[in-house]
Amino acid sequence: MQITRRMEFSASFRLWRADWDEARNREVFGPQAGRKEYGHNYSLEVTLRGEVDAQTGMVMDLKELKDLLEREVGQRFDHRNLNEDTPYFQNRAPTAENLARVVFDLLDEALPARLLKSIRLAPTEDLWVEVQR
Repeated sequence: MQITRRMEFSASFRLWRADWDEARNREVFGPQAGRKEYGHNYSLEVTLRGEVDAQTGMVMDLKELKDLLEREVGQRFDHRNLNEDTPYFQNRAPTAENLARVVFDLLDEALPARLLKSIRLAPTEDLWVEVQR
């Protein structure tokens, strides 16, 4: 059985690697490597896969999952500057791919073993990144 929960969060960032000089950043990230930050309203879908508990009738309590997402994702990233307010992007750019990997790893560690099947992170309506087990 699979269940999916969706949440949204907003974050700002600058496509920039602090360990690269300005020329290298501009070469790789183009105009987005400029000094002005911008952001996205991200949509995150988290899919769990597991057996339905015979007593509860659930793969996981959805309120518990909602609380876990708020703690692991919302509190870390919502209305934060990914470059400056989090430790995850000090030496890597906060691309959608890198953010998705960080979120997947955080959730995988916080959830019961092997329950996380995939995440889908969409920074815009027409672009998303999926990380799957």
